[in-house]
Amino acid sequence: MKLGFIVNPIAGMGGRVGLKGTDGPEVLEKAKSLGATPESPEKAKKALKELLPIKDKLEIYTYPGAMGEDEAIELGFQPIVLKQDKEGFGPENTEEAAKKMIASGVDLILFAGGDGTARNIYNAVGTTIPVVGIPAGVKIHSGVYANHPKAGGELALKYFQNEDMKIKEAEVMDIDEEAFRDGVVTAKLYGYMNIPLEPELMQATKSGGLGTEEAALDGIADRIIEEMEEAPDIFFIIGSGTSTRPIMEKLDLPNTLLGIDIVKNKELIGSDVNEKEILDIIDGHKAKIVVTIIGGQGYIFGRGNQQISAEVIKRVGKQNIFIVAPKNKILSLEGRPLLVDTGNDEVNSMFNGYMKVLNTYYTESIEKVEGL
Repeated sequence: MKLGFIVNPIAGMGGRVGLKGTDGPEVLEKAKSLGATPESPEKAKKALKELLPIKDKLEIYTYPGAMGEDEAIELGFQPIVLKQDKEGFGPENTEEAAKKMIASGVDLILFAGGDGTARNIYNAVGTTIPVVGIPAGVKIHSGVYANHPKAGGELALKYFQNEDMKIKEAEVMDIDEEAFRDGVVTAKLYGYMNIPLEPELMQATKSGGLGTEEAALDGIADRIIEEMEEAPDIFFIIGSGTSTRPIMEKLDLPNTLLGIDIVKNKELIGSDVNEKEILDIIDGHKAKIVVTIIGGQGYIFGRGNQQISAEVIKRVGKQNIFIVAPKNKILSLEGRPLLVDTGNDEVNSMFNGYMKVLNTYYTESIEKVEGL
C-alpha cells in the first residue's frame, strides 16, 4: 500500500487575520506581518494519525520538511522523502510533488490545503488516481475535501482496507481571491478528481439556499436589530455571508460580505476585522456573535469566518451566539448536522448537541450541531 502525503504548510494562514486566502507571495507576507501562524500541519497530523493502525504495511511518499516529512516523522512513520527540485511551498512545489508521487506508483494522495491546493493537485493528477483532501485552507468550496481533518484520515484508512471501495468524481472549485477580498464571489469549476465514495465523510460542494429567501432574511434582520436596540452596550460581531447582509443594509451600514464587521448601538465599530482586532475591540466588554450556515455543507464556524476564532468564541460564550438561516438553507443539508471546526478540540466539543437557528422573525428550529 502506497500513500502520497502532501501538506501545503501555508494554507489557511490568511483566515484569522482576515485576508480570505493566501494565494500569492505578497498576500502571504502580509498574513505573516499580521501575526498569522501555520495551521495546516496540525490538521494534516490529525488526518495522518488515523493511518497508524496500518503503519507497518503502509509506504508513505512525501516531500521534505513541512510539506509532509516533518508531520509523518512526528507521528512515528518512516516516510520515503522524494527529492525536491525547487525549494519553497508554492503551487509549483505542490504540483511537482504530486507528479513525482504518481511516478512512484502511489495508490492514493492525501493532501492538506484549500481550494488553491486542490487546483494544484488537479493540474498534476487529473483523474489518474483517487485523492482525499484534508480541509486546511480559508476557501473550501471543492467537493474533494473530507468533512474535517480526522475524517480525511478515516477515509484514507477505509480506502486501503477495502479493495472494493467505489470511486466517484468530485468537483475542483476555486474563486478569484482578489475579487473575493472586494466582496465579489466568482466561483469557477476547474475540473474533477476521483475520490473514494463515502458521503458521510466527504463534504458537499458549497451551495446557496433554495428558493426565494427575501422575506425570511428580512424578518431575521428585524429580529437581530431589535436585539441590538435592547442591548445598546453590547458589541455584535456580524459574520460573513448573504444571510447576514440584510442586517447591515437595514442599519444603513457598509457591509463586508465576505468578512467580519462589529456593530454597537447600531453603529459600525469595526469593518472587515481580523481575529486580533475582534479581541481588542471586545476586550472587557460583553459581545454577541451572529453567524449563518454555509449552504450545502452546514459549517457555522471554521469555513470562511476563521476570524471568529476559538479564542473569540470562548470570550463571547456559546450562549451569546445567534445562528441565522432560512429554513430552505437547512433543508439543503438533507438532515446532516451543523458543523464547527475551529481547530480547537475543547471549543469544538462545546457545540456538541443542539442549538437554536433563527429562520424568520417569528420562528426558530432546533438543529443538531457537531464539533469536529
